[in-house]
Amino acid sequence: MARESCNFDKDEAEILKPSSSSPPPSTSPPPPPPSPPLLSLRQKRKAPEIDLNEDFASSDCAHRPDDEGESRLSVGFSNRCSACRKKVGLTSFRCRCGGLFCGRHRHSEAHRCSFDYKAAGREEIARANPLIRAAKIIKI
Repeated sequence: MARESCNFDKDEAEILKPSSSSPPPSTSPPPPPPSPPLLSLRQKRKAPEIDLNEDFASSDCAHRPDDEGESRLSVGFSNRCSACRKKVGLTSFRCRCGGLFCGRHRHSEAHRCSFDYKAAGREEIARANPLIRAAKIIKI
């Protein structure tokens, strides 16, 4: 084997020399930090008891059925095609008009899409390519 040689300055050589005053490095790993106490899985919290016979009609936080609230719950997430009502599962397509469609009705022509793709395209092109006008030249 060839012997390796390094050209160190005097200061660098001093740093690399093992010092006799320092203890030799320990090979055992440091002890793990103390773990937090484990909670018993059988320990249960008791829910606060609520008197259901209390008159909630007089309070301000009474539950009042709203047509708006009921419609929000019924709209929810549907897993069916908006055109044919077929279950779509993982193969659903969300359209820009807001509907969820199957593979057959995913194109805008197939489901009578209300989204105006031409206007959206024009606006996108106008934003990407601003109109550049040259400065007017004053004629003498």
